[in-house]
Amino acid sequence: MKFKILRSDFFKTLSHLQGIVDKKNSLPILANILIEAKGSQLILTSTDMDISIIEKISCNIMEEGSTTINSQILYDIVRKIDDSSEIEIISNNGKLLTLRSDGSRFSLACLPKEDYPIIEKENSGVEIKINSKILFKLIDKTKFSISNEETRYFLNGLYFNVTNENNKNIVTLVGTDGHRLAKFSHEIDGMINKLSGVIIPKKTIYELSKLLSEIDNDINISISSNKIVFIIEEIVFISKLIDGTFPDYKRVIPNDNSNILKIDREKLLSAVDRVSTIANEKSPVIKFKLLNNILNLNTINTESSTASEDLKIGYTGDEIEIGFNSKYIMDIVNNLEDKQISIYLKDNTSPIIAQENSNTNLVYVLMPMRV
Repeated sequence: MKFKILRSDFFKTLSHLQGIVDKKNSLPILANILIEAKGSQLILTSTDMDISIIEKISCNIMEEGSTTINSQILYDIVRKIDDSSEIEIISNNGKLLTLRSDGSRFSLACLPKEDYPIIEKENSGVEIKINSKILFKLIDKTKFSISNEETRYFLNGLYFNVTNENNKNIVTLVGTDGHRLAKFSHEIDGMINKLSGVIIPKKTIYELSKLLSEIDNDINISISSNKIVFIIEEIVFISKLIDGTFPDYKRVIPNDNSNILKIDREKLLSAVDRVSTIANEKSPVIKFKLLNNILNLNTINTESSTASEDLKIGYTGDEIEIGFNSKYIMDIVNNLEDKQISIYLKDNTSPIIAQENSNTNLVYVLMPMRV
């Protein structure tokens, strides 16, 4: 195998693959990426057995061949080479790979291609086409609510569903950790067969988000009962799905919260940030006391230090005193974008809804804390 490639092209692809490699895996071959030179294309593959990326790059192939090389070492070497440089790679017997660029030369130990797991790219499932920017935003606004609690593994990802409502295809992503919930829907074009909701793992979501942030183009998605495949330009991104039942999120979203707080988003964010300065780290509770056109934020910590701030607001509902995790409130407010946002409340023990007027398809739900 022998080829020449621009450092900028090579490093971009290695960056995509690097996040997938399982550096703690007991199988040495899974610390490697597969490099295949065929025709005028370089094909690079990375997998941790749950997620796989296959990416093609056009480059100058002088001799076809294949091998596998330690991903971290190759990534670190290429990262330190000048961006405008050209890299030459040679592997004569699949056991040693030589990398040359400018005055640098590296000889790296390889493992044979035959040891690398076979990646199944085909997936006979429901086909969806969606713009990359739309999917990126759906993910970006919901991923923060994914649970990290391993015992509730079915919450360790985003629920992905497509429904037909009034002859419109609606794609919906939902994340929850049991304390908060994020739901975002968007209409998409095309004829789509019925799709049962699937749960996409957290690692998949975050790696996919990186890829989507770089492009603005339609992508193709194929979803079966246990696997999801994304075709993103020259990248095939494959992931197993979480085998579990996602909770009925529709039952969690209140529909009778009649007390409406309208407030400047940035002023609320700043006030919560200031008051939470003294809140306890393990349980950063802030009390919201809603009076006629006044919102009082206050907290007290274990050393009996206190903080309080009043905000003028548009509110004429019931007087309510309710506590929240300050970090969760800030996460939600940070992900809304309108200058003014609306918070819908029922009483001091029921979950609230936070929304923006410009995008009612984005819904955040937050459970209160005892105070």
